[in-house]
Amino acid sequence: MERRMRHYLDFATTSAVRPPSVAEAVAEFLTTCGASPGRGGHSVAIESGRVVFRCRRAVMKVLRLPGDPGRIAFTFNATHALNTALWGVLDPGDAVVISQYDHNSVLRPVHQLAHDRRVEQRMLSGSPDGTVDLDEAHRLLEGARLLVVTVVSNVLGTLLPLRDLALAAHDAGALVLVDAAQSAGHVPLDYAAEGADLIAFTGHKGMLGPQGTGGLWVREGVDVRPLLRGGTGGDSLDREMPVAMPDHLEAGTVNVAGLVGLLAGCEYLLECGVDVIHRREAELKARLRGGLAAIPGVLVHSPPAPDGGGLVTVTHKRADPALLAERLDRDFGVSARSGLHCAPEAHRILGTEKTGALRFSIGWCSTEEDVDQAIEGVEAVTSEVTVPVS
Repeated sequence: MERRMRHYLDFATTSAVRPPSVAEAVAEFLTTCGASPGRGGHSVAIESGRVVFRCRRAVMKVLRLPGDPGRIAFTFNATHALNTALWGVLDPGDAVVISQYDHNSVLRPVHQLAHDRRVEQRMLSGSPDGTVDLDEAHRLLEGARLLVVTVVSNVLGTLLPLRDLALAAHDAGALVLVDAAQSAGHVPLDYAAEGADLIAFTGHKGMLGPQGTGGLWVREGVDVRPLLRGGTGGDSLDREMPVAMPDHLEAGTVNVAGLVGLLAGCEYLLECGVDVIHRREAELKARLRGGLAAIPGVLVHSPPAPDGGGLVTVTHKRADPALLAERLDRDFGVSARSGLHCAPEAHRILGTEKTGALRFSIGWCSTEEDVDQAIEGVEAVTSEVTVPVS
C-alpha cells in the first residue's frame, strides 16, 4: 500500500499501516531462525525463546506493568484473551458486571456463560457522553465475582474511569478484567496501578503488530483456569497443565513470527513514546471532529474526549453510513468503517442500532492531510444525497 495514495483512517480495526521495522523483523526471523520456542535445546529454538521473552518484556513496558514478564500469556487476539479470562475465572452461579460499551468479544462469551454455567450477567448502563453512573456500578457489584472494563469505547472513543470502577469492584470483592483492545498503544495508562487484575490486549491495533497476536496479563495471586490444554514444551509427563505462568495458559506453539512483529511494534512505541503518539492523535481527532461537525446534516456521536482514543463516529440525516464508506473509499481514497462495530449495545445508546454509523479512527502515522481528505469527502458525498435515511 502506497502511504500517500491511501488515507487510512481505520486504526481501531487494525493498524494496516505499520512501521517498516515490523515487516522487516518478521521477514528476518522467518529467514534466519523460524524455530519454535521451548521445543528443543538447539540454538535456533533457544534464540526463538529469547525473542518471545523480549516481546513479553516489551509489552510489559508499553502497558507500564510491574513485575514478572511471565505473567503475560500470549494469545491470538484480545477476543481469545477475554475468553480465557472469562471462562477461567467465572464459576457456576457467579455474577459478572459488564457494560453497554462492551464489544461482542465480551458480550457473547458472557451470554454463553449465562447459558452453560448459569452465570448472572449484570449490565452497567452507558450514556451518549461516554460516562457511567458510579452509584449504579456500586449496586451492581454487590456480590459480584468479576467486573469487565472496556477502557476505551470502540464506538465513542471515550475513556472509562478505570481507577474509580476498580476501587468499587475491589471494595465488593470482585476482580477487574480490562479490555485494552482500543487503549493499548494509543492511551498512556498505568493499568495495574489503576486497579486491573487481568488485562486483555491485541497486538494488531495500537501496538502495531501483526494480526494473530495478543495476550492476557494476570496479576500475581489471581488464578485463571486454562481455556486450552496441550503441549507447552515442558512437564510432558504431567497430564495437568503446568501451574506456573505463562505455560499455565499457553497451550500449543505461539505465533512466534507474529510476536517478532509485535516486538518491533512495541519497540517503535517505546522509542516514540505512547504519550507523544496520544497527544498527536488527540490533536488530529479534534481537527477531524470539528470539520465533520461543520458539515450540514452530519451528526457527530463521539464526545470530544481528548483523554480517550482517536475515534470519531458519525451519521448523516440523508446518507447511509455504508454508502458514505463506499464513496469515501472509491472516490477519495479514505478508509473508514461503517456498521455496528461489533458493539451493539453502544449503538443502542446512540439510537443507531438499525442503521449503524461511520467510524473514523486515527493512528500513529495519521496526518492532517488524511483528516482533511476525510472531511472533504464527507462534505462532497453528502451534498449529493437528497433521500433521507429510513
